[in-house]
Amino acid sequence: MSRMNGARAVLKTLSSGGIDVCFSNPGTSEMHLVAGMVATAEMRNVLCLFEGVATGAADGYGRMARKPASTLLHLGPGLGNGLANLHNARRAGTPLVNIVGDHATYHGPFDAPLNSDIEAMARTVSKWVRRTEQVADAGRDTAEAIAAARTAVGHLPGGVATLVLPSDVCWSEGGLAAPIPAVASPAVDGHEVERIAKILLGSERCLLLVGGDNMRRSGLTAASRIAEATGADLLAEKSPARHERGAGIPPVDRLPYPRDPAAARLAGARHIILAGARTPVAFFAYPGKPSTLIPDGCEVHDLGAAPEALGYLAELVAARTSPVTADPRRPGMPSGALTAEKAAAVLGALLPEAAVVVDEAITSDQWLPEATAGAPVHDWLNITGGSIGMGMPVATGAAVACPGRPVISLEADGSAMYTLQALWTQAREQLDVTTVIFNNGSYAILDGEMQRVGAFSGAEVDRSRSFIDIPGLDFVSLANGMGVPAGRARTAEELASQLRRALAEPGPHLIDAVVPPVTS
Repeated sequence: MSRMNGARAVLKTLSSGGIDVCFSNPGTSEMHLVAGMVATAEMRNVLCLFEGVATGAADGYGRMARKPASTLLHLGPGLGNGLANLHNARRAGTPLVNIVGDHATYHGPFDAPLNSDIEAMARTVSKWVRRTEQVADAGRDTAEAIAAARTAVGHLPGGVATLVLPSDVCWSEGGLAAPIPAVASPAVDGHEVERIAKILLGSERCLLLVGGDNMRRSGLTAASRIAEATGADLLAEKSPARHERGAGIPPVDRLPYPRDPAAARLAGARHIILAGARTPVAFFAYPGKPSTLIPDGCEVHDLGAAPEALGYLAELVAARTSPVTADPRRPGMPSGALTAEKAAAVLGALLPEAAVVVDEAITSDQWLPEATAGAPVHDWLNITGGSIGMGMPVATGAAVACPGRPVISLEADGSAMYTLQALWTQAREQLDVTTVIFNNGSYAILDGEMQRVGAFSGAEVDRSRSFIDIPGLDFVSLANGMGVPAGRARTAEELASQLRRALAEPGPHLIDAVVPPVTS
Protein backbone atom coordinates (compact mmCIF):
# COMPACT_ATOMS: atom_id res chain seq x y z
CA MET A 1 0.00 0.00 0.00
CA SER A 2 1.53 3.30 -1.08
CA ARG A 3 2.01 6.09 1.42
CA MET A 4 0.87 9.65 0.77
CA ASN A 5 0.57 12.92 2.61
CA GLY A 6 -1.98 13.16 5.40
CA ALA A 7 -4.49 15.15 3.34
CA ARG A 8 -4.60 12.48 0.64
CA ALA A 9 -4.93 9.75 3.27
CA VAL A 10 -7.95 11.56 4.72
CA LEU A 11 -9.56 12.03 1.31
CA LYS A 12 -8.89 8.45 0.21
CA THR A 13 -10.44 7.14 3.42
CA LEU A 14 -13.48 9.40 3.06
CA SER A 15 -13.96 8.12 -0.49
CA SER A 16 -13.65 4.47 0.53
CA GLY A 17 -16.26 5.18 3.21
CA GLY A 18 -18.76 6.41 0.62
CA ILE A 19 -18.27 10.11 1.35
CA ASP A 20 -17.89 11.98 -1.92
CA VAL A 21 -19.22 15.47 -1.08
CA CYS A 22 -17.54 18.13 1.03
CA PHE A 23 -19.27 21.40 1.95
CA SER A 24 -16.38 23.73 2.62
CA ASN A 25 -15.30 27.16 3.77
CA PRO A 26 -11.54 26.63 4.09
CA GLY A 27 -8.57 28.79 5.03
CA THR A 28 -4.77 28.58 5.12
CA SER A 29 -4.62 25.58 7.46
CA GLU A 30 -6.82 23.51 5.10
CA MET A 31 -5.03 24.25 1.82
CA HIS A 32 -3.50 20.78 1.45
CA LEU A 33 -6.95 19.23 1.80
CA VAL A 34 -8.23 21.66 -0.85
CA ALA A 35 -5.28 20.77 -3.09
CA GLY A 36 -6.11 17.09 -2.68
CA MET A 37 -9.72 17.70 -3.73
CA VAL A 38 -8.61 19.77 -6.74
CA ALA A 39 -6.26 16.99 -7.87
CA THR A 40 -8.86 14.22 -7.85
CA ALA A 41 -12.45 13.62 -8.93
CA GLU A 42 -13.14 11.48 -5.86
CA MET A 43 -14.60 14.38 -3.85
CA ARG A 44 -17.10 17.02 -4.95
CA ASN A 45 -16.16 20.25 -3.23
CA VAL A 46 -19.18 22.54 -2.70
CA LEU A 47 -17.94 25.99 -1.70
CA CYS A 48 -20.04 27.94 0.81
CA LEU A 49 -19.58 31.59 1.71
CA PHE A 50 -20.37 31.06 5.39
CA GLU A 51 -19.65 28.13 7.66
CA GLY A 52 -23.27 27.96 8.82
CA VAL A 53 -24.23 27.27 5.22
CA ALA A 54 -21.64 24.48 4.98
CA THR A 55 -22.80 22.75 8.16
CA GLY A 56 -26.50 23.17 7.34
CA ALA A 57 -25.95 21.84 3.82
CA ALA A 58 -24.17 18.79 5.24
CA ASP A 59 -27.18 18.28 7.52
CA GLY A 60 -29.62 18.44 4.59
CA TYR A 61 -27.44 16.11 2.53
CA GLY A 62 -27.21 13.53 5.30
CA ARG A 63 -30.96 13.57 5.99
CA MET A 64 -31.74 12.82 2.33
CA ALA A 65 -28.78 10.67 1.26
CA ARG A 66 -28.84 8.67 4.52
CA LYS A 67 -25.04 8.74 4.53
CA PRO A 68 -22.57 11.38 5.70
CA ALA A 69 -21.21 14.32 3.81
CA SER A 70 -18.10 16.01 5.12
CA THR A 71 -17.53 19.63 5.99
CA LEU A 72 -14.25 21.53 5.91
CA LEU A 73 -14.03 24.45 8.34
CA HIS A 74 -11.22 26.85 9.21
CA LEU A 75 -9.95 26.58 12.79
CA GLY A 76 -12.00 27.44 15.88
CA PRO A 77 -13.67 30.63 14.61
CA GLY A 78 -14.83 28.78 11.48
CA LEU A 79 -16.26 26.02 13.64
CA GLY A 80 -17.91 28.67 15.81
CA ASN A 81 -19.66 30.12 12.76
CA GLY A 82 -21.00 26.67 11.93
CA LEU A 83 -22.16 25.63 15.40
CA ALA A 84 -25.84 26.61 15.08
CA ASN A 85 -26.52 24.23 12.21
CA LEU A 86 -24.31 21.54 13.70
CA HIS A 87 -26.64 21.79 16.69
CA ASN A 88 -29.61 21.12 14.40
CA ALA A 89 -27.74 18.21 12.81
CA ARG A 90 -27.02 16.76 16.25
CA ARG A 91 -30.68 16.95 17.23
CA ALA A 92 -31.65 15.35 13.91
CA GLY A 93 -29.18 12.49 14.34
CA THR A 94 -27.71 13.33 10.93
CA PRO A 95 -24.57 11.39 10.00
CA LEU A 96 -21.91 14.05 9.35
CA VAL A 97 -18.10 14.05 9.33
CA ASN A 98 -17.09 17.54 10.45
CA ILE A 99 -13.45 18.26 9.55
CA VAL A 100 -11.87 21.28 11.20
CA GLY A 101 -8.37 22.41 10.27
CA ASP A 102 -5.98 23.74 12.88
CA HIS A 103 -2.56 25.31 13.19
CA ALA A 104 0.44 23.03 12.78
CA THR A 105 1.15 21.04 15.94
CA TYR A 106 4.32 23.03 16.67
CA HIS A 107 2.59 26.40 16.08
CA GLY A 108 -0.01 26.10 18.85
CA PRO A 109 2.26 27.12 21.77
CA PHE A 110 2.88 30.49 20.11
CA ASP A 111 -0.81 31.42 20.61
CA ALA A 112 -1.33 32.89 17.14
CA PRO A 113 -4.43 35.09 16.65
CA LEU A 114 -6.70 32.24 15.48
CA ASN A 115 -5.62 29.85 18.23
CA SER A 116 -8.56 28.41 20.21
CA ASP A 117 -9.83 25.31 22.01
CA ILE A 118 -11.46 23.62 19.03
CA GLU A 119 -12.24 20.38 20.84
CA ALA A 120 -14.15 22.18 23.62
CA MET A 121 -16.37 23.91 21.07
CA ALA A 122 -16.82 20.75 19.02
CA ARG A 123 -17.97 18.68 22.00
CA THR A 124 -21.08 20.85 22.39
CA VAL A 125 -22.45 19.55 19.06
CA SER A 126 -20.57 16.29 18.44
CA LYS A 127 -20.98 12.70 19.58
CA TRP A 128 -17.32 11.99 18.78
CA VAL A 129 -14.29 14.33 18.74
CA ARG A 130 -10.65 13.55 17.99
CA ARG A 131 -7.49 15.51 17.16
CA THR A 132 -5.01 13.76 14.86
CA GLU A 133 -1.45 14.38 16.06
CA GLN A 134 0.53 12.07 13.71
CA VAL A 135 0.28 11.71 9.95
CA ALA A 136 0.37 7.92 10.33
CA ASP A 137 -2.96 8.15 12.20
CA ALA A 138 -4.79 10.38 9.68
CA GLY A 139 -6.44 7.56 7.72
CA ARG A 140 -7.37 5.54 10.81
CA ASP A 141 -8.86 8.55 12.60
CA THR A 142 -10.89 9.46 9.51
CA ALA A 143 -12.22 5.90 9.26
CA GLU A 144 -13.25 5.94 12.91
CA ALA A 145 -14.95 9.32 12.42
CA ILE A 146 -17.03 7.84 9.58
CA ALA A 147 -18.02 4.86 11.72
CA ALA A 148 -18.93 7.14 14.63
CA ALA A 149 -21.07 9.36 12.41
CA ARG A 150 -23.00 6.32 11.17
CA THR A 151 -23.49 4.64 14.54
CA ALA A 152 -26.92 4.89 16.12
CA VAL A 153 -27.13 6.02 19.73
CA GLY A 154 -30.43 5.86 21.58
CA HIS A 155 -33.19 7.22 19.35
CA LEU A 156 -30.71 8.90 16.94
CA PRO A 157 -29.65 7.09 13.74
CA GLY A 158 -26.26 8.82 13.60
CA GLY A 159 -24.54 12.04 14.55
CA VAL A 160 -21.77 14.58 14.13
CA ALA A 161 -18.21 13.27 14.30
CA THR A 162 -15.62 16.06 14.46
CA LEU A 163 -12.03 15.43 13.34
CA VAL A 164 -9.46 18.14 14.04
CA LEU A 165 -6.58 18.09 11.53
CA PRO A 166 -3.48 20.23 12.17
CA SER A 167 -1.98 21.55 8.96
CA ASP A 168 1.36 19.76 9.34
CA VAL A 169 -0.47 16.43 9.68
CA CYS A 170 -2.02 17.19 6.29
CA TRP A 171 1.13 18.24 4.48
CA SER A 172 3.48 15.61 5.96
CA GLU A 173 4.23 12.40 4.06
CA GLY A 174 3.60 8.96 5.54
CA GLY A 175 -0.18 8.70 5.57
CA LEU A 176 -2.21 5.63 4.65
CA ALA A 177 -5.86 5.21 3.75
CA ALA A 178 -7.70 3.00 6.26
CA PRO A 179 -10.64 0.58 6.09
CA ILE A 180 -13.92 1.65 7.69
CA PRO A 181 -14.88 -0.23 10.87
CA ALA A 182 -18.13 -2.17 10.76
CA VAL A 183 -21.18 -0.41 12.19
CA ALA A 184 -23.69 -2.48 14.14
CA SER A 185 -27.42 -2.04 13.54
CA PRO A 186 -29.58 -1.12 16.53
CA ALA A 187 -30.84 -4.17 18.39
CA VAL A 188 -34.53 -4.80 18.98
CA ASP A 189 -35.52 -5.82 22.51
CA GLY A 190 -38.21 -8.40 21.72
CA HIS A 191 -39.24 -8.80 25.36
CA GLU A 192 -39.82 -5.05 25.71
CA VAL A 193 -41.84 -4.97 22.48
CA GLU A 194 -44.01 -7.81 23.77
CA ARG A 195 -44.50 -6.06 27.13
CA ILE A 196 -45.61 -2.87 25.33
CA ALA A 197 -47.99 -4.95 23.18
CA LYS A 198 -49.77 -6.12 26.34
CA ILE A 199 -50.12 -2.51 27.50
CA LEU A 200 -51.65 -1.50 24.16
CA LEU A 201 -54.13 -4.36 24.36
CA GLY A 202 -55.18 -3.37 27.86
CA SER A 203 -57.99 -1.06 28.88
CA GLU A 204 -56.03 2.12 29.69
CA ARG A 205 -55.64 5.00 27.26
CA CYS A 206 -52.39 4.84 25.27
CA LEU A 207 -50.67 7.35 23.02
CA LEU A 208 -48.09 6.27 20.43
CA LEU A 209 -45.53 9.04 19.79
CA VAL A 210 -43.45 8.41 16.67
CA GLY A 211 -40.27 10.08 15.46
CA GLY A 212 -36.91 9.51 13.81
CA ASP A 213 -36.80 6.87 11.08
CA ASN A 214 -40.37 5.85 11.91
CA MET A 215 -41.51 9.01 10.10
CA ARG A 216 -40.95 7.20 6.80
CA ARG A 217 -43.71 5.32 4.96
CA SER A 218 -43.05 1.92 6.55
CA GLY A 219 -42.95 3.28 10.09
CA LEU A 220 -46.07 5.39 9.66
CA THR A 221 -47.88 2.41 8.13
CA ALA A 222 -47.02 0.27 11.15
CA ALA A 223 -48.00 3.08 13.55
CA SER A 224 -51.35 3.60 11.80
CA ARG A 225 -52.14 -0.11 11.94
CA ILE A 226 -51.37 -0.16 15.66
CA ALA A 227 -53.58 2.88 16.33
CA GLU A 228 -56.46 1.42 14.31
CA ALA A 229 -56.28 -1.99 16.00
CA THR A 230 -55.86 -0.82 19.60
CA GLY A 231 -57.56 2.59 19.72
CA ALA A 232 -54.31 4.27 20.76
CA ASP A 233 -53.87 7.94 19.89
CA LEU A 234 -51.21 8.53 17.22
CA LEU A 235 -48.99 11.58 17.31
CA ALA A 236 -45.60 12.59 15.88
CA GLU A 237 -42.78 14.51 17.49
CA LYS A 238 -42.80 18.27 16.94
CA SER A 239 -39.96 18.52 14.41
CA PRO A 240 -39.03 15.27 12.69
CA ALA A 241 -35.80 15.40 10.72
CA ARG A 242 -37.43 13.80 7.68
CA HIS A 243 -41.14 13.10 7.30
CA GLU A 244 -42.36 11.14 4.28
CA ARG A 245 -45.94 12.21 3.61
CA GLY A 246 -48.65 12.74 1.00
CA ALA A 247 -51.40 10.77 -0.72
CA GLY A 248 -51.30 7.06 0.10
CA ILE A 249 -49.19 7.48 3.25
CA PRO A 250 -50.78 7.46 6.73
CA PRO A 251 -51.19 11.03 7.97
CA VAL A 252 -50.09 11.97 11.47
CA ASP A 253 -50.48 15.18 13.46
CA ARG A 254 -47.40 16.63 15.11
CA LEU A 255 -47.07 17.69 18.74
CA PRO A 256 -47.85 21.43 18.90
CA TYR A 257 -45.02 23.89 19.53
CA PRO A 258 -46.62 26.08 22.25
CA ARG A 259 -46.40 24.50 25.69
CA ASP A 260 -50.05 24.66 26.72
CA PRO A 261 -51.55 23.19 23.51
CA ALA A 262 -48.87 20.49 23.63
CA ALA A 263 -49.75 19.58 27.20
CA ALA A 264 -53.45 19.56 26.33
CA ARG A 265 -52.77 17.21 23.41
CA LEU A 266 -51.15 14.67 25.76
CA ALA A 267 -53.64 15.10 28.61
CA GLY A 268 -55.52 11.99 29.67
CA ALA A 269 -52.95 9.48 28.39
CA ARG A 270 -52.12 6.75 30.90
CA HIS A 271 -49.30 5.33 28.79
CA ILE A 272 -47.09 7.14 26.25
CA ILE A 273 -45.13 4.80 23.99
CA LEU A 274 -42.08 6.33 22.34
CA ALA A 275 -41.20 4.94 18.90
CA GLY A 276 -38.11 6.86 17.84
CA ALA A 277 -39.20 10.04 19.64
CA ARG A 278 -37.80 11.75 22.70
CA THR A 279 -39.79 12.14 25.90
CA PRO A 280 -41.82 15.33 25.22
CA VAL A 281 -40.85 18.48 27.08
CA ALA A 282 -41.76 22.15 26.72
CA PHE A 283 -39.70 24.02 24.15
CA PHE A 284 -39.01 26.77 26.71
CA ALA A 285 -39.59 27.32 30.41
CA TYR A 286 -42.46 29.59 31.44
CA PRO A 287 -43.11 31.11 34.89
CA GLY A 288 -45.16 28.80 37.10
CA LYS A 289 -45.43 25.97 34.57
CA PRO A 290 -43.65 22.59 34.61
CA SER A 291 -41.10 21.71 31.95
CA THR A 292 -42.40 18.20 31.43
CA LEU A 293 -45.42 17.60 29.20
CA ILE A 294 -46.11 14.14 30.62
CA PRO A 295 -49.53 14.09 32.36
CA ASP A 296 -49.64 13.20 36.04
CA GLY A 297 -49.97 9.45 36.55
CA CYS A 298 -48.83 8.65 33.00
CA GLU A 299 -46.15 6.01 32.36
CA VAL A 300 -43.63 6.41 29.53
CA HIS A 301 -42.39 3.33 27.64
CA ASP A 302 -39.55 3.43 25.10
CA LEU A 303 -39.97 1.03 22.20
CA GLY A 304 -36.61 2.03 20.75
CA ALA A 305 -35.77 3.85 17.55
CA ALA A 306 -35.35 0.87 15.21
CA PRO A 307 -38.19 0.67 12.66
CA GLU A 308 -38.04 -3.11 13.06
CA ALA A 309 -39.30 -2.74 16.64
CA LEU A 310 -42.38 -0.81 15.51
CA GLY A 311 -42.97 -3.33 12.74
CA TYR A 312 -42.80 -6.21 15.21
CA LEU A 313 -45.24 -4.41 17.51
CA ALA A 314 -47.65 -3.99 14.59
CA GLU A 315 -47.51 -7.71 13.87
CA LEU A 316 -48.26 -8.50 17.51
CA VAL A 317 -51.28 -6.24 17.92
CA ALA A 318 -52.50 -5.44 14.39
CA ALA A 319 -51.66 -8.38 12.14
CA ARG A 320 -54.99 -8.16 10.27
CA THR A 321 -55.44 -4.40 10.37
CA SER A 322 -54.92 -2.04 7.44
CA PRO A 323 -53.57 1.50 7.86
CA VAL A 324 -55.52 4.69 7.24
CA THR A 325 -53.88 6.64 4.43
CA ALA A 326 -54.18 10.22 3.19
CA ASP A 327 -56.59 10.80 0.32
CA PRO A 328 -55.23 12.36 -2.88
CA ARG A 329 -56.74 15.82 -2.61
CA ARG A 330 -55.60 19.34 -3.36
CA PRO A 331 -56.87 22.66 -2.04
CA GLY A 332 -58.61 24.94 -4.49
CA MET A 333 -56.49 27.70 -5.97
CA PRO A 334 -57.09 30.91 -3.97
CA SER A 335 -57.22 34.43 -5.34
CA GLY A 336 -56.76 37.98 -4.18
CA ALA A 337 -54.33 39.59 -1.75
CA LEU A 338 -51.79 37.11 -0.48
CA THR A 339 -51.89 35.77 3.08
CA ALA A 340 -49.91 32.98 4.68
CA GLU A 341 -53.03 30.79 4.54
CA LYS A 342 -53.49 31.43 0.81
CA ALA A 343 -49.78 30.83 0.20
CA ALA A 344 -50.14 27.43 1.86
CA ALA A 345 -53.07 26.64 -0.44
CA VAL A 346 -51.03 27.59 -3.52
CA LEU A 347 -48.21 25.32 -2.40
CA GLY A 348 -50.64 22.49 -1.69
CA ALA A 349 -52.20 22.87 -5.13
CA LEU A 350 -48.87 22.92 -7.00
CA LEU A 351 -46.52 20.76 -4.92
CA PRO A 352 -44.87 18.37 -7.42
CA GLU A 353 -44.35 14.66 -6.98
CA ALA A 354 -41.16 13.63 -5.14
CA ALA A 355 -40.57 17.17 -3.88
CA VAL A 356 -38.30 17.78 -0.91
CA VAL A 357 -39.79 20.54 1.25
CA VAL A 358 -37.57 22.29 3.79
CA ASP A 359 -39.73 24.14 6.30
CA GLU A 360 -38.44 27.15 8.21
CA ALA A 361 -41.50 29.31 7.63
CA ILE A 362 -41.95 29.51 11.44
CA THR A 363 -45.25 31.27 12.28
CA SER A 364 -46.45 31.27 8.67
CA ASP A 365 -46.37 27.45 8.42
CA GLN A 366 -49.45 26.68 10.52
CA TRP A 367 -51.66 26.11 7.43
CA LEU A 368 -49.07 24.12 5.47
CA PRO A 369 -49.62 20.62 6.94
CA GLU A 370 -53.32 20.50 6.08
CA ALA A 371 -52.88 22.16 2.68
CA THR A 372 -50.23 19.65 1.58
CA ALA A 373 -51.51 16.46 3.26
CA GLY A 374 -53.02 15.04 0.07
CA ALA A 375 -50.33 16.21 -2.34
CA PRO A 376 -48.21 13.68 -4.23
CA VAL A 377 -45.71 11.83 -2.03
CA HIS A 378 -42.92 14.10 -0.82
CA ASP A 379 -40.40 14.55 2.01
CA TRP A 380 -40.70 17.29 4.62
CA LEU A 381 -37.58 18.42 6.52
CA ASN A 382 -38.01 20.39 9.75
CA ILE A 383 -35.90 22.52 12.03
CA THR A 384 -34.94 19.87 14.57
CA GLY A 385 -32.91 21.87 17.06
CA GLY A 386 -34.72 25.21 16.99
CA SER A 387 -31.58 27.03 15.84
CA ILE A 388 -32.80 29.28 13.05
CA GLY A 389 -30.98 29.80 9.78
CA MET A 390 -31.25 26.15 8.71
CA GLY A 391 -33.75 26.44 5.86
CA MET A 392 -31.74 27.55 2.85
CA PRO A 393 -28.57 25.61 3.81
CA VAL A 394 -30.50 22.37 4.41
CA ALA A 395 -32.28 22.87 1.07
CA THR A 396 -28.88 23.30 -0.58
CA GLY A 397 -27.59 20.02 0.80
CA ALA A 398 -30.83 18.20 -0.01
CA ALA A 399 -30.58 19.33 -3.63
CA VAL A 400 -26.99 18.04 -3.87
CA ALA A 401 -28.11 14.70 -2.40
CA CYS A 402 -31.18 14.38 -4.66
CA PRO A 403 -30.48 15.62 -8.19
CA GLY A 404 -33.63 15.36 -10.24
CA ARG A 405 -35.94 16.01 -7.29
CA PRO A 406 -37.43 19.51 -6.90
CA VAL A 407 -36.49 21.15 -3.59
CA ILE A 408 -38.77 23.83 -2.13
CA SER A 409 -37.41 25.94 0.70
CA LEU A 410 -40.12 27.63 2.77
CA GLU A 411 -38.39 30.42 4.66
CA ALA A 412 -39.33 33.16 7.10
CA ASP A 413 -37.95 36.62 6.41
CA GLY A 414 -36.11 36.92 9.72
CA SER A 415 -34.44 33.51 9.63
CA ALA A 416 -33.59 33.96 5.95
CA MET A 417 -31.12 36.69 6.87
CA TYR A 418 -29.04 34.31 9.00
CA THR A 419 -27.73 32.23 6.11
CA LEU A 420 -28.77 34.08 2.95
CA GLN A 421 -25.35 33.22 1.45
CA ALA A 422 -26.77 29.77 0.65
CA LEU A 423 -28.34 31.36 -2.43
CA TRP A 424 -24.87 32.01 -3.87
CA THR A 425 -23.96 28.34 -3.53
CA GLN A 426 -27.27 27.32 -5.12
CA ALA A 427 -26.49 29.59 -8.09
CA ARG A 428 -22.88 28.40 -8.38
CA GLU A 429 -23.96 24.73 -8.35
CA GLN A 430 -27.14 25.37 -10.39
CA LEU A 431 -29.28 23.51 -7.87
CA ASP A 432 -33.01 23.06 -8.42
CA VAL A 433 -34.11 24.90 -5.29
CA THR A 434 -37.13 27.20 -5.18
CA THR A 435 -37.09 29.45 -2.12
CA VAL A 436 -40.37 31.01 -0.99
CA ILE A 437 -39.87 33.79 1.55
CA PHE A 438 -42.88 34.37 3.81
CA ASN A 439 -42.16 38.07 4.18
CA ASN A 440 -44.29 39.57 6.95
CA GLY A 441 -41.78 42.22 8.01
CA SER A 442 -41.44 40.90 11.55
CA TYR A 443 -40.15 38.28 13.93
CA ALA A 444 -43.79 37.29 14.37
CA ILE A 445 -43.03 34.33 16.61
CA LEU A 446 -41.96 36.76 19.34
CA ASP A 447 -45.48 38.22 19.47
CA GLY A 448 -46.79 34.96 20.88
CA GLU A 449 -43.78 34.45 23.13
CA MET A 450 -44.24 37.88 24.74
CA GLN A 451 -47.74 36.87 25.75
CA ARG A 452 -46.62 33.46 27.07
CA VAL A 453 -43.81 34.74 29.28
CA GLY A 454 -45.86 37.69 30.60
CA ALA A 455 -42.86 40.04 30.63
CA PHE A 456 -44.57 42.99 28.90
CA SER A 457 -47.64 45.01 29.77
CA GLY A 458 -49.36 48.25 28.78
CA ALA A 459 -47.24 50.63 26.73
CA GLU A 460 -44.30 48.22 26.91
CA VAL A 461 -46.06 46.00 24.38
CA ASP A 462 -46.03 48.76 21.76
CA ARG A 463 -42.43 49.73 22.53
CA SER A 464 -41.39 46.10 22.14
CA ARG A 465 -42.15 46.35 18.41
CA SER A 466 -38.63 47.72 17.95
CA PHE A 467 -37.39 44.20 18.73
CA ILE A 468 -39.91 42.50 16.46
CA ASP A 469 -40.50 44.56 13.31
CA ILE A 470 -37.93 44.09 10.51
CA PRO A 471 -39.28 46.09 7.54
CA GLY A 472 -37.42 47.05 4.38
CA LEU A 473 -35.76 43.76 3.39
CA ASP A 474 -35.61 43.54 -0.42
CA PHE A 475 -35.20 39.83 -1.06
CA VAL A 476 -35.57 40.22 -4.83
CA SER A 477 -32.51 42.46 -4.99
CA LEU A 478 -30.59 40.32 -2.52
CA ALA A 479 -31.28 37.15 -4.52
CA ASN A 480 -30.49 38.76 -7.87
CA GLY A 481 -27.24 40.04 -6.43
CA MET A 482 -26.18 36.45 -5.75
CA GLY A 483 -27.21 35.16 -9.16
CA VAL A 484 -30.64 33.75 -8.28
CA PRO A 485 -33.63 34.88 -10.41
CA ALA A 486 -36.30 36.33 -8.14
CA GLY A 487 -39.72 37.93 -8.16
CA ARG A 488 -42.18 39.39 -5.68
CA ALA A 489 -45.72 38.11 -5.15
CA ARG A 490 -48.42 40.16 -3.44
CA THR A 491 -51.41 38.15 -4.64
CA ALA A 492 -52.23 34.45 -4.72
CA GLU A 493 -52.30 34.59 -8.53
CA GLU A 494 -48.78 36.07 -8.66
CA LEU A 495 -47.45 33.41 -6.29
CA ALA A 496 -49.00 30.60 -8.35
CA SER A 497 -47.62 32.00 -11.61
CA GLN A 498 -44.11 32.45 -10.23
CA LEU A 499 -44.08 29.07 -8.52
CA ARG A 500 -45.12 27.30 -11.72
CA ARG A 501 -42.34 29.04 -13.62
CA ALA A 502 -39.71 28.34 -10.96
CA LEU A 503 -40.58 24.65 -10.85
CA ALA A 504 -40.47 24.39 -14.65
CA GLU A 505 -37.09 26.05 -15.11
CA PRO A 506 -33.75 24.50 -14.07
CA GLY A 507 -31.60 26.10 -11.40
CA PRO A 508 -32.49 28.11 -8.29
CA HIS A 509 -35.28 30.68 -7.96
CA LEU A 510 -36.63 32.86 -5.15
CA ILE A 511 -40.13 34.23 -4.60
CA ASP A 512 -40.64 37.06 -2.11
CA ALA A 513 -44.18 36.30 -0.90
CA VAL A 514 -45.41 39.40 0.90
CA VAL A 515 -47.94 38.41 3.60
CA PRO A 516 -49.39 40.14 6.66
CA PRO A 517 -48.06 39.07 10.08
CA VAL A 518 -49.76 36.23 11.93
CA THR A 519 -49.73 35.54 15.64
CA SER A 520 -48.03 32.30 16.64
